[in-house]
Amino acid sequence: MIKKIEDNNWVKICKTIINQILLRISKDGVNLGSDPIADVLDDLLKLDDILACMVARQNMISVMPTQGTDGFKPEIYQTWDIIHRAMDDVFTVIREYSQAGLAEMEFSLQDSIALFYVFPDTENALVAIIPSLSNKGLIAVEMENARREIIAVLEKMDQQQIKTA
Repeated sequence: MIKKIEDNNWVKICKTIINQILLRISKDGVNLGSDPIADVLDDLLKLDDILACMVARQNMISVMPTQGTDGFKPEIYQTWDIIHRAMDDVFTVIREYSQAGLAEMEFSLQDSIALFYVFPDTENALVAIIPSLSNKGLIAVEMENARREIIAVLEKMDQQQIKTA
């Protein structure tokens, strides 16, 4: 049995911050106002092989690039519906094993690969959709750097919240 670590401060911080982020997005997933996490996603989309990226959890895209799905590359629209449905199934696994240290997952579907970089002790992940023939080594480095940058943004937001509390 996997023991949940609910008293862990990091878990509490992440849950609080992600809930705040969820409150700041509109119901169709497009960011309202400037969001440093969306800026990180925008930077990822500048890479040729990243067709789409987002911060997501099961049944919900939490943060999208500043242009929403309009910022995705056109190639993604051929397979988006099936990939999006499959992503929800992957989040079931993430929910079950993130507390045990699950850090990364991926699946291939049709001509695309969905990469999941899980935020520690949460059910949330940085997700990127790439073509199946992409240079995964380069993208893995960029995804890890983006995950770390998002974690730093979340920690900074938490520190600001503590100061205002």
